[in-house]
Amino acid sequence: MKHTFTFVLLVVAAFGCTHTAVPPVAVSPAVTSPVLVKDPHSFARPAEVVVEHLDLDLTPDFAQKKLSGSATLQILNRTGAGELHLDSRGLVLGSVTADGEPAKFSLGPVDPIMGQDLRVAIGPSTRSVKIVYSTRPDAEALQWLSPEQTASKKFPFLFTQSESILARTWVPCQDTPSVRMTYSATIHAPAGLLALMSAENPTEASADGVYRFRMPQAIPSYLLALAVGEMRFRKLGPNSGVYAETPVIDRAAAELVDVPKMISAAEKLYGPYRWGRYDVLILPPSFPFGGMENPRLTFATPTILAGDRSLVSLIAHELAHSWSGNLVTNATWNDMWLNEGFTRYFERRIMESLNGREYAEMLAGLGLEDLHDEIAAMTPDQTPLLQNLGGKNPDDAVNAIAYEKGAFFLRHLEEVVGRENWDRFVRDYFARFAFHSMDTKTFVDYLQANLLSKNPEWEKAAAVQEWVYGPGIPSSLPLIRSDAFTRVEQQARGFVSGTPASQIDTAKWSTHEWIHFLQSLPKKLSRSQMDDLEHTFHLSTRNTEIRVEWLVASIANGYEPVYPAIERFLTEQGRRKYLKPVYAKLMETPAGRTRALDIYRKARPTYHSVSRDTIDKIVGWPAS
Repeated sequence: MKHTFTFVLLVVAAFGCTHTAVPPVAVSPAVTSPVLVKDPHSFARPAEVVVEHLDLDLTPDFAQKKLSGSATLQILNRTGAGELHLDSRGLVLGSVTADGEPAKFSLGPVDPIMGQDLRVAIGPSTRSVKIVYSTRPDAEALQWLSPEQTASKKFPFLFTQSESILARTWVPCQDTPSVRMTYSATIHAPAGLLALMSAENPTEASADGVYRFRMPQAIPSYLLALAVGEMRFRKLGPNSGVYAETPVIDRAAAELVDVPKMISAAEKLYGPYRWGRYDVLILPPSFPFGGMENPRLTFATPTILAGDRSLVSLIAHELAHSWSGNLVTNATWNDMWLNEGFTRYFERRIMESLNGREYAEMLAGLGLEDLHDEIAAMTPDQTPLLQNLGGKNPDDAVNAIAYEKGAFFLRHLEEVVGRENWDRFVRDYFARFAFHSMDTKTFVDYLQANLLSKNPEWEKAAAVQEWVYGPGIPSSLPLIRSDAFTRVEQQARGFVSGTPASQIDTAKWSTHEWIHFLQSLPKKLSRSQMDDLEHTFHLSTRNTEIRVEWLVASIANGYEPVYPAIERFLTEQGRRKYLKPVYAKLMETPAGRTRALDIYRKARPTYHSVSRDTIDKIVGWPAS
């Protein structure tokens, strides 16, 4: 696949720097990236003028569902350009000033995916641009929850989701991951509610509702985050804790007790944690993702609160993003695998450190099954690691290619060069490119120059071109070995052959073994077999990962007793990963389609726009 065009700056200097120790909370300079890449999803022109710092002053209005206030941008005019180009989508603009003086501004044509190019007239020495604005009630990054949609049922709640290109719907900015900036903010929240950001955070609500934030490390715009609601804090470790609504906080603290161990395991692998604190916010159920790696404050779905810590590998994933993604960031969303593939690989290394190789192999085995399933539904041009997403919504490319194919490529490299050599390379990679952006070509060149060229056999076996630019799954795919899954498959064959469910020994099964068991069964089961599994194991009420597998299998088999549980599931949470397979399976039959539309009509207003956009396509919801 042809690489998107790139111009590289300072690469020689970056490659030539030496590895030096860094303090855990170093303040990084803004926008000194070794690569500047033309981003197909941004109007920004950072090669001309770049934003170095953002200062926000915003007031959330829950009644009108809008944020209002100002964004002050500290800029560097690199070329003497006469205009600053920003990304904007649906913002209601007021006044614009440059260095305190009124400035002319205009908006370009509306692009259905990218929004509009906000052009502000500046001079060669202009250092500050202030934009007074407000958001619209339908701003896609924002979800305004009524008290009834929260755990307490007493207070409203607001949260943001800026990734991939939704920061522009609540902040005028250079909304590209190739630009990093520091930021500060003042948030005027309703009295009694706590405001949190991807920054230095309070642990208690202020009396007057005014909060001031500071993010001293430079971050890309998609890591801007805000939450306002009734929340409590519990300490987990010396630099970690958890926030959640009052009815949820005790469960959350018990579930995430191992977070300090995860931080320690991650640091031993790939170097110091560079963000100061690592806290987690458990959001209300409508949060569309499993987690969002906002620096200092991971946003997480309540679906991970299984009661037995069986789903906390998700936290390991978001923690790993503190290195792969937050620290070294994909330059554009075409390079998403550099964020997600590295993070999936790193996540499994963390879980291996905590729970052993067999546990990590089960995670890898399930990931490989997902990869095979998704590739089977794709065209070949959709399956290289380097994507071509121009003209497409990058959220539509959040799939197993970036996550699983990327992770297996890195595991393949580990096996080619040996774990010790690989870990040394990755540790150095994170240190050398900390607080910078990285595109695929530059990474491949760096990999070649700093690792593979040291041994001709490594260079040949790595098959880099095939993995990065080729379709499908290369023949050098690492072999996954799981004795636990082998035993599960034997149990599944026994059940199909007539062994009652009550005789299956599941006492020590992990969530991964349950999922593999269900995936190992035939697609079609008899009514008596479905009854036996449900009555023996109560699968429709197990943790969310197991439940999704069972609900999809129940739909495929027309198993009516589970349909009330399906409706409850689709109306009680809004995580896109779980909604997609259930709605998709319902839509395969006329009767299921009727059910899906009836449920979606009720549930759609409670979903975040990220989930709505995806499910709208699945069910054929009419465009507004």
